[in-house]
Amino acid sequence: MGAGPEPSDGTVSQHRRRRFDVRVVPHRRRSPFRLRDWRMRTKLATVLVIPSVAFLVLAGVQTHTLVGRTTALGDFAQQVGIGRQVVALVHQLQQERDRAAGELGELRRGGAGVDRDAAIVVLKPLQGATDQALRDLRRAAEPLADADASWRVAYSEVLEAYDQVVYIRAAIPPAVLGSDTILSNYHRAVDALLRLLAEPSPGEDRPTLSDAVLRYVQLARVKELSSRVRAQLYEAARAGRYGVEDRVVLSDLRAQQLTALGAFRVVATAAQVRRFDETSVDPAFLAATRLEEQSLPTGAAPAVLPAPQWWAASEQRQELLRRVEASVLDDAVRQADEVSASQLRTTLLVVGSIVSVLLVALLISVLVGRSIARSMRLLRGQALRIAQLELPEALDRLRTVTGGVPAIEVPPAVVRSLDEIGELAEAFVAVHRSAVNVAVEQATTRRNVNAMFVNLARRSQVLVERQLELLDDLEREESDPDQLENLFKLDHLAARMRRNDDSLLVLAGTESTRRWNRPVGLGAMLLAASAEIEQYQRVRHGAVADLHVVGHAVGELVHVLAELLENATSFSRPDTVVGVTARAEGAGAVIEISDQGLGMSAAALAEANAVLATPPAADVATVERMGLFVVSHLAARLGVEVRLDGGEGGLVARVRLPGGLLAAAPDREAPVPARMLTATAAGAGWGGVPPAGELPVAGRPPVWGGARPAGELPVAGRRAETAPRQARSVPVRAEDVLAPPGRPPASAGGGWWSRQGPSPASAPQGPPTPPAVPVTGGTNERGLPVRVPMAQLSAVARPQQPVARHDPDPEAVGGMLSRLYSGVRRAEAEDTTEISMPPGGVRTEGGQR
Repeated sequence: MGAGPEPSDGTVSQHRRRRFDVRVVPHRRRSPFRLRDWRMRTKLATVLVIPSVAFLVLAGVQTHTLVGRTTALGDFAQQVGIGRQVVALVHQLQQERDRAAGELGELRRGGAGVDRDAAIVVLKPLQGATDQALRDLRRAAEPLADADASWRVAYSEVLEAYDQVVYIRAAIPPAVLGSDTILSNYHRAVDALLRLLAEPSPGEDRPTLSDAVLRYVQLARVKELSSRVRAQLYEAARAGRYGVEDRVVLSDLRAQQLTALGAFRVVATAAQVRRFDETSVDPAFLAATRLEEQSLPTGAAPAVLPAPQWWAASEQRQELLRRVEASVLDDAVRQADEVSASQLRTTLLVVGSIVSVLLVALLISVLVGRSIARSMRLLRGQALRIAQLELPEALDRLRTVTGGVPAIEVPPAVVRSLDEIGELAEAFVAVHRSAVNVAVEQATTRRNVNAMFVNLARRSQVLVERQLELLDDLEREESDPDQLENLFKLDHLAARMRRNDDSLLVLAGTESTRRWNRPVGLGAMLLAASAEIEQYQRVRHGAVADLHVVGHAVGELVHVLAELLENATSFSRPDTVVGVTARAEGAGAVIEISDQGLGMSAAALAEANAVLATPPAADVATVERMGLFVVSHLAARLGVEVRLDGGEGGLVARVRLPGGLLAAAPDREAPVPARMLTATAAGAGWGGVPPAGELPVAGRPPVWGGARPAGELPVAGRRAETAPRQARSVPVRAEDVLAPPGRPPASAGGGWWSRQGPSPASAPQGPPTPPAVPVTGGTNERGLPVRVPMAQLSAVARPQQPVARHDPDPEAVGGMLSRLYSGVRRAEAEDTTEISMPPGGVRTEGGQR
């Protein structure tokens, strides 16, 4: 029902305006181990990351399998491809072995007289070609250093066997070792190479590749057995005879050759079989076959073949077999490369597909999650903005509105989607709109109630003003001091009722109608405030600085001081006094009101100072603490700082006036009204000086130097001429103290406190007239008057002497009023029932304890 702002606890600071991302539930700490406390972004990230990680794990396993297969097929293709170097080395070893067998036969046949250097000359080129083939094999095997263990073991066995061949070469020319011993080293090297050739394995799921390897391996065995048959027959041809075991060895070799050839025909393709058959019918191949058939045992001793003819024919046959072997090996290499390349393409395709699917899934997930997170972020921002900025500001605007209720625009929802989040945003906007509508209705109701308060207060003020005017008339016509004292009591109660009406206006958020158009002295303003309270006789004015307050702030500032004085006198013992002082401080002034009352606890004092610093909104509690509410709002309206501090045995209320409320002294000071004191200093009957050692005291008549002037109205506190009774002190009113210069007192009407407003200034007096008798300086020796220069002009233009300022003595006023109300307190004590007060005090109409 009031216009006061909300307390500072509910306001939004500038920092929160810039960044209102604060915790909505500040009393509970967020735990990272509770899923319900996770941020929405974390939850969305978790929902997206866990399936992605699971997909990555499965894709990684699949990729690892594919990469393993691709790597295995790549190694297989390389091992098959290195078979070219292997068969080349096998061919060179076969050439060197077969020729060495012939040379060994020749050396055994010739005995000691044989030229051994000829054997060395014949074998030297073959050995060099074999070493070159080994170097080619080593160079081709370098990329396979990280191949599977079985292939590396087979390759190491090849190198060891070849080292034995190199070592045994030196034993050929001297022929110190047998042919079987020397040739067996060559056999082991060739067998190691054939095992290395058969080592590549594509796996059990690749039978086609396994058959391709088996084809060229079987054909290589066929060629190897044909080479060993050639070596046996060539050795016998050079030796001129067969050895004891040559026939058995030849028969065994031919049987193994036929077996290997059968195995080749089983696994070989039709094209490869056809190619082998075409090679077997070649004339050179047939010539070597016919020569070999002559060595077969037919019942008689086998014939010894001519060495040069046999070597030439068998060498052509071996060359033909090497070509067929190379073609079969090329087929296997091409097939292995194709399968490896196909597997690589499949792996790359699968990996690319996995990566693409993952990226697409992540992209879609990120877009969806970002959309959800953005919607939630916008919704959260709008909710926080509504809760912390827009709704409080709207409520503050509606709470502090003085005229018509403004239209509050509710912004639309920031999330315009049609999903649940959009519906939730619309629900927030609906809640916001409902809250604003309720606040508008409350503001309208509050405005209507305020209007009723203002109307009632105005009506009450009119009645009180009429009552005061009637009392003024009665006071003028009354000469009985007892009746006059009662009239002044009624006058004072009416003044307090008017202050309550002013409090209602403050409660309704309306300014008071009492205005003053000239600066008023601070001392007079303090006296006016004292006149507004019930126990004014207990107020003692101390040192008051000679300062003046601007006229527009006098009425409200008097109201503030009256409420503080009311609080001080209500919550202190009746036998104590309330001290009031005022001093200048910097550009402003400080007014201190101290009492010797009950005091307040630290918590209650802090709460009261908080209310004084920040005016609260009007509510039911405001009526209970009306004075505190009125003081806080009036202080905020005037820019005055009011603070309560603990004093010695009571409280000290400090009112700090800013420099903007102070003004220079007016040109003419207001004379003290006759009703303010028992006897005014401006009255004609005042002797001017009290008895020695005695100051004027309120309620006690001063020493009169003469009779009352004729025609002067009776004033409260004076003795009537016809009733020689003891003078009684009279309560005063604020308008009597603050009467402007040259204006009649409150009884005359037309003051700033009345409905007529300030009365016009008194008409200025006419110009001074020169004296009727000229001023002379005596006579000269001739008896003529001596003129005094400038005497006439100074008499005409002499400025008017300023009226002596007679500020009432606060102590005198307080004493007068205390004596006046000594009988009033006794009467009140007889009619008042004693009430026990709780330890915390009670609340008065001033709202203080």
